[in-house]
Amino acid sequence: MRIFLLLSTLIFTMQVDAVNLFAGKLDKYAPFDSEYFDNKEIHVWLPEGYSNAKKYAVLYMHDGQHLFDASLTWNGQEWGVDEVASVLQSTGQTKDFIVVGIFNGNVGGRVERHNQYFPQKVFESLPDETQRMLLKRGRNDSLVFNGALQSDNYLKFLVKELKPFIDKQYSVHTDKENTVIAGSSMGGLISMYAISEYPEVFGAAACISTHWLGVAPQDKDLIPPYFFAYMQEHLPDPGSHRLYFDYGTETLDQFYPPLQAKADELLKARGYGSKNWVTKAFPGAAHDEDSWRKRLHIPLLFLLGK
Repeated sequence: MRIFLLLSTLIFTMQVDAVNLFAGKLDKYAPFDSEYFDNKEIHVWLPEGYSNAKKYAVLYMHDGQHLFDASLTWNGQEWGVDEVASVLQSTGQTKDFIVVGIFNGNVGGRVERHNQYFPQKVFESLPDETQRMLLKRGRNDSLVFNGALQSDNYLKFLVKELKPFIDKQYSVHTDKENTVIAGSSMGGLISMYAISEYPEVFGAAACISTHWLGVAPQDKDLIPPYFFAYMQEHLPDPGSHRLYFDYGTETLDQFYPPLQAKADELLKARGYGSKNWVTKAFPGAAHDEDSWRKRLHIPLLFLLGK
C-alpha cells in the first residue's frame, strides 16, 4: 500500500528519446551489435540521481518494449518498471539498481519470441514427433516458431555480449549476487532457464506467470513434464540462488496453478525454502502487463530488497 500511495503523489514525467518515463533516464541501443542477432534493441533505465560514485545491482528483463511506455506497446499496457523501481529505491526498500530491457524479436524484423524464449534443451528433449508438430503450429496466420530455436544463442547473447557491455559501460556490481533476471509468461521460462544454465552469472530470477504450457492449453499434458524433468536435473544451488514464481487465476493464467504446484514440489525437493524461494498466487489476476504491474514490487522486494 505504501508503494502505491507514493506512486500517486509522485507525478512528474520525463520525455527521453520518445519514451515517456515516470523518473530516471533511458539509454537506447538500437541495434545492439551482436554476433548472435542482427538487430537487437536494448533499453537501459538508470534511476534518478544515477552516479558513477557508487555501484548498482543490475536487473535484466525480457520483453523490453513493454517495460516503460504503454504508448509504444501493441496492447496499450506496460509494466511501469520505472515507477515501481523509482519508489522502491527512493524509499530505501531495495538496493540501488538499474534495469536492462531486452526487446523480444529483432529491430525491424519478425518477432521470434518463442524461438528465443522456449528453453532449447527442453525442446530438444521432446519426442521428435512433438517437435515437428510444434514447429508447424500456426497462430494468427503465422507460425508460433518462426524458424529454428534460438534460446541458447539468446542466453549467450545476454552472458557473453550484453552483460560485459553493461559491466563496462555502467557503474555496476558484476557478481551474481547483484545480477537478477526477470520476465513473464515465456519470459518466465527463459528466466528459469537462464539461472539454471548460467548459475555463475545470475544469482536470482523472477518467473512471473510462468508459461508452463510451453505453447497452448491443449499442450498441458504434453510439454510441462519435460520442463519439470529439466528442472529436476538443472536447478541451481539453493544455497547461493533465489527464485520467485507467481501466477494469477484468469485468462491464460487459469491453467497454471496445478502446473506451478508440480514445480513447487521440485523446488522443495531441491532444497529451496522460504529464505531463497517464494511462489505466490494472485486470485483474479489475468495474463497481462496491467496485472504484472500491480504486483511487480513483490518480486523486486524479494530479489533486490535490503
